[in-house]
Amino acid sequence: MRVLITGGSGFIGSHLAESYLADGHQVTVLDNFSTGSKKNLTNIESQIELISGDIRDAQLVEGAMQNVDLVLHFAAALGVKNIMDNPIEAISTNIQGSEVVLKAAAMLKKRIVIASTSEIYGKNPNQPLSEESDRVVGKPQNYRWSYSDAKAIEESIAHILFQKEQLAVTTVRLFNTVGPRQTGKYGMVIPRFVEAAKKNEPLIVHGDGSQTRVFCHVDDAVKVIKLLAGSKESIGEVYNIGGVEEISINELAQKVISLTNSKSTIEYKPYADVYGKDFEDMQRRVPDIKKVTNQIGWSPSKGIEKIIKDVAASN
Repeated sequence: MRVLITGGSGFIGSHLAESYLADGHQVTVLDNFSTGSKKNLTNIESQIELISGDIRDAQLVEGAMQNVDLVLHFAAALGVKNIMDNPIEAISTNIQGSEVVLKAAAMLKKRIVIASTSEIYGKNPNQPLSEESDRVVGKPQNYRWSYSDAKAIEESIAHILFQKEQLAVTTVRLFNTVGPRQTGKYGMVIPRFVEAAKKNEPLIVHGDGSQTRVFCHVDDAVKVIKLLAGSKESIGEVYNIGGVEEISINELAQKVISLTNSKSTIEYKPYADVYGKDFEDMQRRVPDIKKVTNQIGWSPSKGIEKIIKDVAASN
């Protein structure tokens, strides 16, 4: 089987590339390296076809997609800090780029899995969040929500093409996927904490640290993405992909310090100092993963301590 991975030099994309190669498949990576890195492909670069380019280039995308059996669309502008710093570019990549990829897949009759996000749900207080939960976002002038809005439009395009043109698409909404090779550069909390802890520098907690999240090991995410890609029953469906251990950011910081034998302290910084005034965050974000568990029998196998240890070993 030939697999095309957009964003294949990124964190999750590069792990997918490695996994499909290990299974004996041929892999093509399309990436502009805006948030990904060729370093993520160091161990497999000689085994893949690597196309350097932008997913907004329709001719390039259609050419890359011609002879493949499966498309994994994981190219995106992501990370809260990146979105806040570069909102227009992020919106363009996430909407225009995804439209190009999805239309090409529909035209060429390709099987495709697209990566969405827990950000879809915005600040919905009704937890845990199921695939049927409503979106609750702030005012448009608060562009903190522009990533959520862009991914919602991407999902809408995918569903319209599924209904109107029989696009064989599956959508995965990823909740805080973490693991080796993830960078803290764009605000991802665990690699940011681990990097600081290994240097015995203060771990900077945004807000008061009482907010809770659920993290999923990238190995678990890759496993379920591959299962869904191979499932005809998943076509036209949306799935939450996440872990099961809810943890506060305060508890997370303490656990990182403990597991890395660090001498770091914990410091607190108001959201306004990091992202500007009027920034909104969610107090809880917990996935309901019963749908994917019931349909294909998947559940995460690696907990928060394993996640932290693997990130620490790789950084």
